Amino acid sequence: MWNISGGPQLSNEEFINLRNFIKEKCGIFFDENSKYILEKRLSSRLVDLKIESFKEYLFFLKFDKRREEELLLIYDILTTNETYFFREEYQLKAFSDEILPEILSKKGDSKSLRIWSAGCSTGEEAYTIAMILYNKKDIMENYKINIFASDISQRCLKIAREGVYGQNSFRGEKDDYKNIFFTLTEDKKYRIKDEIKRLVSFGHLNLLDKRQIAMLPSMDIVFCRNVLIYFDNESRKIVIDNFYNKLTNGGFLLLGHAESLINVSTAFIMRHLKNDLVYQKP
Repeated sequence: MWNISGGPQLSNEEFINLRNFIKEKCGIFFDENSKYILEKRLSSRLVDLKIESFKEYLFFLKFDKRREEELLLIYDILTTNETYFFREEYQLKAFSDEILPEILSKKGDSKSLRIWSAGCSTGEEAYTIAMILYNKKDIMENYKINIFASDISQRCLKIAREGVYGQNSFRGEKDDYKNIFFTLTEDKKYRIKDEIKRLVSFGHLNLLDKRQIAMLPSMDIVFCRNVLIYFDNESRKIVIDNFYNKLTNGGFLLLGHAESLINVSTAFIMRHLKNDLVYQKP
């Protein structure tokens, strides 16, 4: 059966089977009220592949030799990438003025600082972190900075690596950073300068994949903001457990303002800082 937009219609059984498969693969969860969204976003893939039903499409995703390539495509289709530079500034101030000094005070002979932007989307968050650090002369001169930014969307990572942004990526009162750390392109976009870009490395990573995450070095700070809202509770627990295992003792986890670890994990301590509430590994 086909829907009014000309694509295959998603039956209730097909919806449940497909959404469970997607959740298992990447953690993104569609509840019963999101059936139409899943149908609308993926129906074009069925048309392109000349597949007649979502049941056949699920078989394709499980067994076709092109399944991995197709999964990468649908991750791009299903993920929402609303982000901009210096988002949630109160939390960034906590990072800059409170968390960094505490982390560095415990470093001892270690002169490396590792930060993970998990679910980095198109890179604005990771480059924001880099700009904040770049303005701290003592840190730049005395520590090796490693900012790792990961996302499941190859399309987003391509944009992040290019480091060219439109006006929509700049909001609030941070035009000073735009003028200092970007160059204006011929088509009136903003290209991040090399001194900021070289502080960040980008990689494709599934936050549910324990094997991939095990290969990462330990982290002092993890930013994972406005990512967990797309997961169900089971997937959230897996992701948070992965973060816990990657953080150094005393390391910090920064979530989005609408996210918390209530009913997810009791492994972290909640810290009431001057500028924000954050989580810390004991």
